[in-house]
Amino acid sequence: MKPLDLSENAPWKERYTVPQAVWATVAAGNPARGLVCHNRTGKLQLYSWETASGALTQLTDRPKGQQVGVIDATGEFIYYLQDQAGNEQGHFVRVPFAGGEPQDITPSLALYSSWQISTSAAGSHLGFVASGREGFKLMVLEQAADGALGEPRCIWTSKALSTGPWLNHDGSVALVMTTERSGRNAYALLALDTRSGAILNEWEEAAASVSCGGLAPAAVGPLAAVTCNVSGHHRPFLWNWQTGTRTPIESEEFAGELQCLRFNQAGDALLLREAYRAQHRLYRYDLSDGRVRRLAIPEGSLGFMGGGAFFMPEGEIWLNWQSATTPAGVIAIDDQTGAFKRTVLAPGEVPASQAWRSVDIESTGGALIQAWVATPAGTGPWPLILHTHGGPTSVMTNAFHAEAQAWLDHGFAFMSVNYRGSITFGKAYEEAIWGNLGDWEIDDMAAARAWAVANGIAQPDAVLLIGGSYGGYLTLQALGRRPELWAGGMADVAIADWRLMYEDQAETLRGYQRALFGGGPETAGAAYDKSSPITYAAQYAAPLLVLQGRNDSRCPARQMEQFEAKLKDLGKTIELQWFDAGHGSYEVAERIDFQARRMAFAYRILG
Repeated sequence: MKPLDLSENAPWKERYTVPQAVWATVAAGNPARGLVCHNRTGKLQLYSWETASGALTQLTDRPKGQQVGVIDATGEFIYYLQDQAGNEQGHFVRVPFAGGEPQDITPSLALYSSWQISTSAAGSHLGFVASGREGFKLMVLEQAADGALGEPRCIWTSKALSTGPWLNHDGSVALVMTTERSGRNAYALLALDTRSGAILNEWEEAAASVSCGGLAPAAVGPLAAVTCNVSGHHRPFLWNWQTGTRTPIESEEFAGELQCLRFNQAGDALLLREAYRAQHRLYRYDLSDGRVRRLAIPEGSLGFMGGGAFFMPEGEIWLNWQSATTPAGVIAIDDQTGAFKRTVLAPGEVPASQAWRSVDIESTGGALIQAWVATPAGTGPWPLILHTHGGPTSVMTNAFHAEAQAWLDHGFAFMSVNYRGSITFGKAYEEAIWGNLGDWEIDDMAAARAWAVANGIAQPDAVLLIGGSYGGYLTLQALGRRPELWAGGMADVAIADWRLMYEDQAETLRGYQRALFGGGPETAGAAYDKSSPITYAAQYAAPLLVLQGRNDSRCPARQMEQFEAKLKDLGKTIELQWFDAGHGSYEVAERIDFQARRMAFAYRILG
């Protein structure tokens, strides 16, 4: 390890403060207007974006930042969920593209949670799925030509985890994904009449999941870009929601999981993103001849929370792009070849950073897991930071990670494990943990540690665990299940007790939890207990640091308070630091403080 540098001008802090467009998108029907999430004020906020000039206008100034938003198809309004101090429960509001005060679009409704809001291409309808203790409700609002909104109407309800909608051109049809049919984390796709709520068509696959990527422009007809993993991997289709016809999109180059991104404005081309063993590829599909072409994009990651590429005029495709050594920005590539053309939104400069390399590691049962590895200058072995991502329905890709580089600057090796349960490795890999959380994942973490030790990367007595959300859960679970392997753990917004968490969390997450476990605590109680770190508190041997949000509705406070009390009663070492926000922080200064706390904790443990 190098000397700990917590000085005001420490170089590692520059990677947190560097200006960057975390994500960007454009209005589907008006590419002159876009929406960007940027950190230029020291917090993530939303900005309207004039794509021709590059001008950004700040739209939000929320105390804890605002990371998620949507621009409507016409580019007139920006929508986001205005919650209470990061608790992800509130009302959708809208702001004009030019800026102004946010307008509550559902003042008559009780507070709700929601992951998505959609607008019709004609600008006539809005739709979102609102969740609360009574379940999931598909709400539709009509919008007049002058922008005036009607009252929200509930056209469909479900007790099961559901998301969407995707609206057709005139808003008469809404597509929604629901786990109602499967009872687990596998979706069916329904097409609903927005006037009556009647189901017009549906795509359900036994023991498989269907995912909607978007709808084609009206001129193309009633087509949705859809993926289904009935083959073992998500593969793309065009689905006619009127007739039910499914047209596969096929290529011999497909090897991983496909996601449908955006049609071009004419509707004759579609972008497809492939994730193969946590690495991104981009394809163009031409509807006229069924041709699929792989585009030669730079090595790195596309997009944030899905998406990542969209057609633009002048024969360009714009990418949300980043890599382990380059912060997030927007670049333009040729829409036929993928050749780099120019930088559209450039990030700031950062200190020289270490590249990541992908490795495959054999785990229990012969499972081949993937991990990213980076090492500092010099010769190993080094103290190792073993990281696990959140989700679990997620994946770590080759992305800019200020936290990882801070550890590398200080002489630590860094390793991020895409454990079983991660996406992009196929259906069997993702579903391996369903009903049995925190078991196979721990095996994979142990296998990664053993590989790092055997390959001269990790000092066996200096392996520290780190992760946030589900990754924080795995940190807690691993410290109790395999205490002999770890020198300590650091967890953000973590899960300690699945039962208590279920009682307190937002309905969106309760639905997700039921889908992962195959039921709630009342029907799957033994699995909830087996998977809870609090069950293994007595086995803890290493110290633990937890950074937890007071207003977190995903991983609520009470379960962590009780976990802390139990560890202390048992004489274990836990440091619990609370922060006044929800499921993480969007403030640059606070994120720097978190990393300083983690490094100080690690240095105390390792001496």
